Amino acid sequence: MAHIARKRFGQHFLSDGGIIDAIVHEIAPQPGDAMVEIGPGLAALTQPLVERLGRLTVIELDRDLAKRLRDHPQLDVIESDVLKVDFAELAARFSAPLRVVGNLPYNISTPILFHLLGFAHLIADQHFMLQKEVIDRMVARPATSDYSRLSVMLQWRYEMENVLFVPPESFDPPPRVDSAVVRMVPLAQPPAVDAARLGEIVQVAFSQRRKIMRHTLGKWLDEHGFEGEFDAQRRAEEVPVAEYVALAQAVPPRQ
Repeated sequence: MAHIARKRFGQHFLSDGGIIDAIVHEIAPQPGDAMVEIGPGLAALTQPLVERLGRLTVIELDRDLAKRLRDHPQLDVIESDVLKVDFAELAARFSAPLRVVGNLPYNISTPILFHLLGFAHLIADQHFMLQKEVIDRMVARPATSDYSRLSVMLQWRYEMENVLFVPPESFDPPPRVDSAVVRMVPLAQPPAVDAARLGEIVQVAFSQRRKIMRHTLGKWLDEHGFEGEFDAQRRAEEVPVAEYVALAQAVPPRQ
């Protein structure tokens, strides 16, 4: 019986052979890689990957799809919400840095990216298909309209590149948006910073992104004992990633 895409899981199944080949080329899987695929669905990307890898671990929430995938002799299936998966446990199982790939459900793509951020030190690289506008925000430079909280929180930890455009007709059913594939490589020596504190600062800064930060981040810094210099007469989108990181490093620790 054909599987019917479930809206609650944000399912859009990749069906374009040329796009699939292009994605596999960008991932460049090698035999024995410690690779994990999020949301394998109907295995359109899974099959060419596992043919090159020999074995592949997949994470699938849909129980009907997970049941089908278990019939594949080269797949290790984790039936779970990816947001509940401990990637440290997976890395320990492989005894190697993980390579994570997937066509991420658009309705929870940002929570997945933030979940994986906590495991970046255990990851070699990530290749994800996402809504193109999300990737535009991920890779955006300061002083552009796409530069956002997501830009800052990912760029302090990863080098990122939009590597492939994917049109709606490449899926069944077609989504109403353009898609793209992003390559994310964790920085070998990221700045030492409290990620939760950085996240708090960036969230306050972008809470009113169209206004200058005097009454948002400027006020927050005063309340948290920051005694350095910071130009709060700017909008959040004008502040580079390195400056946000420096603020997070300079604000006194919580009492």
